[in-house]
Amino acid sequence: MTDTATAPLADLIAARLTLALAPTRLSVSNDSAQHAGHMGDDGTGESHFSVEIESAAFVGQSRVARQRMVNHALADLLAARIHALAIRARAPGE
Repeated sequence: MTDTATAPLADLIAARLTLALAPTRLSVSNDSAQHAGHMGDDGTGESHFSVEIESAAFVGQSRVARQRMVNHALADLLAARIHALAIRARAPGE
C-alpha cells in the first residue's frame, strides 16, 4: 500500500478502509469541488469526501459503531487532511 503525502487522498482512504475492514463494496467520492470556498476548503481540492462501504465487519454493529470503525481506520487522515467525511456503512445484505 502506498501511503505518501503526495498520493491522491481518495486512494489513501480506499486503501486504509480495504486494509482495516475488508469491504465487499467500497466507493470513495471526492466532494471537495462542491465545497470550494466554504469553511474547511484548504484549496487542495481534497478536503470533503463521501464513503459508501459494505463489510462483514459491520454485522451486528450499530450505525454509530460502524462509523467509529471507519473513523478509527482513517484517524490520522481525519486529524490532518480530511475536513469532512460522510459515511454510509452497511453489512452485506442490508
